[in-house]
Amino acid sequence: MLKRLYRWLDLRIGVGEIVEKELTGYLLPRNINEWYSLGSVLLVIFALQVITGMLLMIYYVPDADKAFKSVTFIMNEVPFGWLIRLCHAVGSNMMVAVLILHMLSTLLMGSYKAPRELNWVTGFTLLALVQGISLTGYLAPWSQLSFWATTVATNSASAIPVAGPYLVEFLRGGKLVGPPTLGRFFALHAAVLPVVIAAFIGAHLFLLKRTGISAPPFGREGTATPFEAQQYHYQGHPGGIPFFPNYVLQDLSSISIYFAVFLAVVFFWPGMPFTPDAFVPADPFKTPAHIKPEWYFLANYQTLKIFPSELLGLSVQAAAMTFLALLPFIDRSPERHPLKRPVFLTLVIAGILLWIALSVWGHLS
Repeated sequence: MLKRLYRWLDLRIGVGEIVEKELTGYLLPRNINEWYSLGSVLLVIFALQVITGMLLMIYYVPDADKAFKSVTFIMNEVPFGWLIRLCHAVGSNMMVAVLILHMLSTLLMGSYKAPRELNWVTGFTLLALVQGISLTGYLAPWSQLSFWATTVATNSASAIPVAGPYLVEFLRGGKLVGPPTLGRFFALHAAVLPVVIAAFIGAHLFLLKRTGISAPPFGREGTATPFEAQQYHYQGHPGGIPFFPNYVLQDLSSISIYFAVFLAVVFFWPGMPFTPDAFVPADPFKTPAHIKPEWYFLANYQTLKIFPSELLGLSVQAAAMTFLALLPFIDRSPERHPLKRPVFLTLVIAGILLWIALSVWGHLS
């Protein structure tokens, strides 16, 4: 039956030609490694987040008086509602973690260099958007944790000269975090940001297809060719391995490993995304003693506390983010092997250790 369906589609829309050109005919470097499959893992995570988010919206009520009760109803009354919510909450954290690993592998293997500057820029933008969609979804349960964490996060924008107070009021929909804030954040989280993220994913995949997969800077195909260094259009890999079925199997293996880790967290560490304040309804008149952001914002949080003024802390973070976003245009050297770039490798390791140290400091402070 499947063969008959395949022939029927092939006669009408040329499925065979698409498969031959885009799958079996799309060649990858022979020395390609497992790190390259993180992009496919991220696509699966995003799809799972969309599906679980749509299921949660069936029962969730984005109203300040009903939001917490609706989340409690999902967790306690809806069949498998607890599982759907846990998958969504854990998936949000896992998506940020895998995306950071994907960016680090790209950084260390020099895959951001010409002709793939735009690949890096769209990927870096996706990292910011994913953090944004995680932040806007944080307020949805309308708990003590989400209410006061959002208050602290939005208040940081007030340090921006002139426009700061207006930006805070725009984000909150008023002077303080309240029902209008929940409505705005829910609209961003459920409607605006998913569409923007999907558009950037499409652009990222389009650029990846046009410029080709970069060969790892190790082994026989690791040296940058004159074509790769000078030409800014599609790069093939003659004599390489076909994407389907060869590398698809590697993608499936990495996705399976991800699901093993993901489900282990969901079933054996379900409290990972939550703190005790996450199970108490929001009270604007009672500030909890220890409100901290999610782990991926802890370094930013601690940086603001280090500097004497929030404006200086925000300026340092903005400068660091701008430098990373424009890195392909700053680092013009064709060399991609990390061991042959000792200064660069030292700076990357120092940056990672600094980020970890600030995160741990922010958690313990």
